[in-house]
Amino acid sequence: MSDTPSGLDDPDYAAFAWARYRRLLGWMALATALIVAVAVWLLDIWYGPLSWIAILAAIGGFGGTIMMAAALMGLVFLSSGSGHDEDVDRVDP
Repeated sequence: MSDTPSGLDDPDYAAFAWARYRRLLGWMALATALIVAVAVWLLDIWYGPLSWIAILAAIGGFGGTIMMAAALMGLVFLSSGSGHDEDVDRVDP
């Protein structure tokens, strides 16, 4: 086994991987904003004028769910792409 760091232990690769993760979350935040805007607009069409509580609930419900899924899936991709998943299988006897 070599002494050179791999995956997220390597500072250069870690910076690259975390930048990719932040970029993924940025795109998902943009998509989420669009989805929430369309959802609130459709709710307004179907149910008439919404109270600010209903709008906040829609933003929290739709936006929170989508962003939580994006954050967790992004972390799965980060872990897999950085080699940390394989490091768990390596056991020193």
